Amino acid sequence: MAGRLDGKVAVVTGASSGIGEATVRSLAAEGATVVAGARRKERLDGLVEEVAGGGGKAIAVECDVTDEGQAHGLVRRAVEEYGRVDILVNNAGVMLLSTVGKGLSDQWRQMFEVNVMGLLYATDAAIGHMKEQKSGHLVNISSVAGRKVTRDSSGVYAGTKFAVNAISEGLRQELLEDNIRVTIVEPGAVETELATHITDEDAREGLGGLLGLEILQAEDVANAIVYAVTQPGRVSVNEILIRPTQQPV
Repeated sequence: MAGRLDGKVAVVTGASSGIGEATVRSLAAEGATVVAGARRKERLDGLVEEVAGGGGKAIAVECDVTDEGQAHGLVRRAVEEYGRVDILVNNAGVMLLSTVGKGLSDQWRQMFEVNVMGLLYATDAAIGHMKEQKSGHLVNISSVAGRKVTRDSSGVYAGTKFAVNAISEGLRQELLEDNIRVTIVEPGAVETELATHITDEDAREGLGGLLGLEILQAEDVANAIVYAVTQPGRVSVNEILIRPTQQPV
C-alpha cells in the first residue's frame, strides 16, 4: 500500500529522542525518506536501523543545530543524497525553566541558541532548495508557552517560543508565492526528556502538577505533524495547539 508521503524527503532536527524520534518513525511509515539529525549519533543509528527493519528509509546525520555550518550541512546532506528537501521539521529544543532573578544566563542563552537560532539556521538552508522546487513545508515545534506566559518559571522559555511563532508567521507571508507551507505545532505537556534537563528545583517542583496528569506521548505530536504535512497542496495548516485533555492552561 502506497504511503501518503511516498517520494518525499524530510529532514528532522532533534531526532534522537522524544517528539523528533517519534516524527522520524511516523514520516517514514508514510513513505518519506527521512534525514534524521541530532547530536547523539549512536541513538540516531539505532533509530535508522529500526526504521529500515520496518521497511522505511532513513539516514542519520550528527548535527548540533546551534552550529550554523552543521545545520546547513544537515540540509545539504538531504539534497546531496536524495536531490531535494520537501519537509523540514524544526524540532530541536531545550526547556530550562527558571525565574530570571536566579541569573542563569548561560541557560537563557542556550535556549535562544537552540530554540530560535537553530531553527533559523536550518530554515535558511532549506528555503533556497524549496524555492527551486516551488514547493516545501516547514514545521516548527513551538509550545503552549508560545501562546501564553504563566507563573511556572517559563518566562525566558516562553520568550523563545513566542519568537518561534512570530518567525513562523513571517515565513508564511514571505513564502506564499513560492508555494511553501508553514505550520506551527504547539504541544502542551509531553512525556519527553525536556523536563529532566531543568536544574532549578523550584521550577521542577512547579511542573509536578502537570506531570501527574495523563500527559501527551511523543507519538501524539508526531501524528499531528503527519496530519499537517499530508494535506492537499491547497491546504496550509498554519497552527496546531495540542494539549493533554486535562491540562488546565
